Amino acid sequence: MGRAGLCVGCGSCAQRMRWDRNGFLKPEAGFVSAASFARQCPFSPAAPNEDVLAAELFPSATYRDSRIGRFEAAYVGYAAETPFRPNGSSGGLTNWVAAELLRKGAIDGIAHVVPTDTATGRYFDYRISRSVDELNEGTKSRYYPVELSQVLGEIRAAPGCYAIVGIPCFIKAIHLLRRIDPLIRERVTHTLGLFCGHMKSAALVESFAIQLGTELRNVRAVNYRIKDERRPANWYRAHLDLADGGSAEVDWWHLADADWGAGFLQNPACDWCDDVVAETADISFGDAWVEPYSSDGRGTNVVIVRTPELNKLIERARADGRLVLSPVDADFIVRTQAAGLRHRRDGLAYRLSWRRRGIRPVKRVSPASELPLRRKLVYRLRYVIARWSHPMLRLARMCCLPAIYTWWAHAMLRLYQAVTWSRGRLGKLLDALMPQPER
Repeated sequence: MGRAGLCVGCGSCAQRMRWDRNGFLKPEAGFVSAASFARQCPFSPAAPNEDVLAAELFPSATYRDSRIGRFEAAYVGYAAETPFRPNGSSGGLTNWVAAELLRKGAIDGIAHVVPTDTATGRYFDYRISRSVDELNEGTKSRYYPVELSQVLGEIRAAPGCYAIVGIPCFIKAIHLLRRIDPLIRERVTHTLGLFCGHMKSAALVESFAIQLGTELRNVRAVNYRIKDERRPANWYRAHLDLADGGSAEVDWWHLADADWGAGFLQNPACDWCDDVVAETADISFGDAWVEPYSSDGRGTNVVIVRTPELNKLIERARADGRLVLSPVDADFIVRTQAAGLRHRRDGLAYRLSWRRRGIRPVKRVSPASELPLRRKLVYRLRYVIARWSHPMLRLARMCCLPAIYTWWAHAMLRLYQAVTWSRGRLGKLLDALMPQPER
């Protein structure tokens, strides 16, 4: 799957993982079970898709929507109970639900992502937390490769009930594993999903360092999204802690590769995913990227609840004033994730229509190429940027000339924004020649 560009590096299939040359985690040779691999890899054409899994997991769901899956209820809002909203990247609801499950004794531990000692070779990794204090060490967004092999080993070794927090493909991988592993099926009792645009390479930290005038070896910690209540929530600001005790930070829009939709340093597998909102998770969380919420620097979540148990938990907390939530419908959720859903629906259908060597992904979207020319150019550019950003950064590293990567990234960003956002002279020329596509 790795050579086919379909390995997302979740670690559910392996006992040990390694870094590849692009800064992604891959199963180490000899540590993967070939017998079960095709049934448990979330990108395997032989594995059940999200619709099949969701029908098994949530057979009596009140609502069904082709864009966001089965669900009991959906909300927009935040955790009023401190310290969850101030400490989180958004409205604090992911950690609040995890903490509530721990406090009520529904679970004995929760697998989530926390910062690590950089001596391990990683800035972040999964850990099992067994208290709310431990859980609170894992707040904030982490746009960094992580994998599940170690925590799955711990879950197998220590009896109890566990929850796992993860992006859509990781949650799908857990459910596929639960189908073939009775111990994981018994012990992983709750799944908390995170909406996802795509996964980034570990090299994104190196890119931040380059553009902030330092070197990767000097970076001791990374904060991808500093929260500032005085600024809109979608004005991302990255922060690096450095080895000399100093720090460096920058607004994302000043970075050459920070237009998220362009796909710089993206995992190739993400181009073949059709799940934005973690459709197989018991509950999933995203950012409310619509006004007036996207301008609220305190952060606001959208939440999709898929089990009656968690819906009761949410409703009791709403009634007690611990959560400030307003019910919303599927259309509202879709509006908050419109760009990502277009990329995973129209864009995926177009990519599936391309000629491809090796394994062909089997998705819920059918291949189709009936798109306006300019929209096709957007998807082609994203694909090129996602594939070429890795070798360009490697070339810059090999030549000890960071400007090779930043010059290329700036040039590609200008081209992408001209095609997608009509910026600059080229953008105006394209507007005159062909209509602007829906973004």
